[in-house]
Amino acid sequence: MRRKGAFLLLMITVTVLLTSCWSKRELTDLAIVSAMGVDKTKDGRYNLTFQIINPGNVAGGIQDGGGGMQNPPITIYSVSGTNIVEASKRASNRISRRLYYAHTNLVVVGESLAREEGVEVLMDAFDRDSEFRKTSTLVIANHSTAADLVKTLTPIDKIPANKVLKTLEFTERLWGENVKVSLQDVMKGLQSSKEETVVSGFRLVGNPKRAQTLENLQESAPEATLQASGIAVLKQGKLVDWLYGKTARGTVWLLDKIQKTSINIDWGGRKEAIVYETIRQKTDVSAEVKNGHPHISIHARVEGDIGEMEVPVDITNPKVFTKMEQSLRKEIKNELEKAIEHAQKNKTDILGFGEVIHRSRPNEWKKIKSEWSDVYFPKLDVDITVEAYIRREGLRNKSFLSGVKEK
Repeated sequence: MRRKGAFLLLMITVTVLLTSCWSKRELTDLAIVSAMGVDKTKDGRYNLTFQIINPGNVAGGIQDGGGGMQNPPITIYSVSGTNIVEASKRASNRISRRLYYAHTNLVVVGESLAREEGVEVLMDAFDRDSEFRKTSTLVIANHSTAADLVKTLTPIDKIPANKVLKTLEFTERLWGENVKVSLQDVMKGLQSSKEETVVSGFRLVGNPKRAQTLENLQESAPEATLQASGIAVLKQGKLVDWLYGKTARGTVWLLDKIQKTSINIDWGGRKEAIVYETIRQKTDVSAEVKNGHPHISIHARVEGDIGEMEVPVDITNPKVFTKMEQSLRKEIKNELEKAIEHAQKNKTDILGFGEVIHRSRPNEWKKIKSEWSDVYFPKLDVDITVEAYIRREGLRNKSFLSGVKEK
């Protein structure tokens, strides 16, 4: 009896302590935000643009409304406020559901806001919100407003935010002129000793009004599209520069974030005649301080395959292989040097050289930290060593063009 009584008392106690679904949220009460754009209005207010998913339209694709009209997979709402939180709350008078940020994977900041005010002032609101993902990707609108990017409908990917995220993922993995950066990465970069960081840019190509219409998606070659465009350089949170082409790729290379890319080298008097595809690479950066002067050493090791040849080349000859590898090393070194020169010219240590000195030589770093950006970094001595190796030639040893020439 005592055991039964004790068990009964335990069950009653557990029942009292159990909580109900006090925090439940009905799906029909939520507006799922997939992306958010932040701009600054002319009167100094923050303008937020929300990309909200229409679940029924996404599940069934872009549906026919019965009268020939189609329904888009997203709905756009814009609202302004003196700060991020106020603007977000003000949206309640326009949206019949509660904004739900747990699935917000993309934050777009307008170029003018990034240049004039910076992104630092936005980070506190994102960091404090327990619902907002710190792993959300941040991009800067290149020569555009955040609203134009967020409003753009995209082919293939029904949710435009997914189009931006996947584009960044694959171009970083296969080309190397962009980097996918999260809110958390930017916060860490701005709080570190270097105070500079990089963020990928995205731009709208075409007419912004056309980009918002379903008619644009009904064309095999849409007139308005979104594309990754450059790397934004942030100094103390503000946009100060854009990097493109080889300068951008050299920067990504020095940050040791290159996964795969292709490099063209001259051969036989023809420009960019041979294509080399990297399959793996590793970039190591080390630092020394001698007599109060910092010195950086960079060692890059690259392995890859021959992807294409536009001239007949006998690659069975070991001497030819060696000469190709030497040309590759020279080309890669030129890209790295170009990225370093550009960063030094703008006095923006986005390459993290100061951080390397801080980690390896903390006592010396304390002495030069105050003058690092203006005095030491622009005149920094950097030694670059590149090792490049060709591992495979593809499915052919002898060039196809060699056979054509012989014939």
